[in-house]
Amino acid sequence: MASIMTNAAALTALQSLNATQKSLDTTQSRISTGYRVSQASDNAAYWSIATTMRSDNQAMSTVSDSLGLGASKVDTAYTGMNSAITTINSIQQKLTASYGQTDAAKEKTQVEIAALQAQLKGYADSATFSGTNMLSVNSGATATTAADVKVVSAFNRTSAGAVSISTIDVNVESIKLYEAGTAATSKGILDANRLGVSGAETATASAPTLGAAAAATDTYSVASLSIFSGTTAASDSQISQMMTVVDAALKDMTTAATKLGAAKSSIDLQKTFTQSLMDSIDRGVGQLVDADMNKESTRLQALQVQQQLGVQALSIANGSSQSILSLFRG
Repeated sequence: MASIMTNAAALTALQSLNATQKSLDTTQSRISTGYRVSQASDNAAYWSIATTMRSDNQAMSTVSDSLGLGASKVDTAYTGMNSAITTINSIQQKLTASYGQTDAAKEKTQVEIAALQAQLKGYADSATFSGTNMLSVNSGATATTAADVKVVSAFNRTSAGAVSISTIDVNVESIKLYEAGTAATSKGILDANRLGVSGAETATASAPTLGAAAAATDTYSVASLSIFSGTTAASDSQISQMMTVVDAALKDMTTAATKLGAAKSSIDLQKTFTQSLMDSIDRGVGQLVDADMNKESTRLQALQVQQQLGVQALSIANGSSQSILSLFRG
């Protein structure tokens, strides 16, 4: 039925053209943004997942920075510890050389030992990075132990959506060389009192009388031991005890260096894992929301052709009403 009131063909052509234009707008948006899902209205579920994963990735980027900072702190402490180990070996050599020497020779050797002791303190005090020093510690007037150094190592999210932080902890109490805190229950490896007969740490100090025979209760500290004071030199038996104390401290320092090395290794491994995890999340988000540019390019060309055909179809449909006039011409 031909009608001038209702042009069904034109309405159909217009609906088809509008649908084509809507699809064309969507495709052009995907091409311009690079995303198949760029807002919640595109796909609410995928958009929500992608937004959460992007937020987690930003948190993990901060974790990666924290791991780098932690690695630098541990590496600084390890460098100071390694230098201190070299220096304490030199002290051990000086003690060995002084055994059986004359008092005059021991006096000269003491000057060298004192210089090495000052060097040990210097190494410990300067092993500071970003305000953290694990070798020369001051736990204050109330803390009984040195606080652990915590390195943020992971940002975790459970299946229920709860978030938490994991850390790699460095036990400073077991690696400190000096302790200035007045309430601390134990001193550092180098300033702790040690029994001369075994090198074991003890809370009770019993200063030896230089020049006398070594006693079972005599204690020494690597940081302050002396083979000559005033006009008196240490006896050979006392020097032997000092060597035992220095050797025990050296073993503790070697253990501490091992702990620092293990912590550095753990941090490096976690940093590598975190970077790999961030890359994996980026790929996962991309699979959810990124547009396939090859597919969208092909779709764009097809829709442009459909648009042109739709315009022609609408033009033809609109022209049909003009043909009705020919029925009324004489």
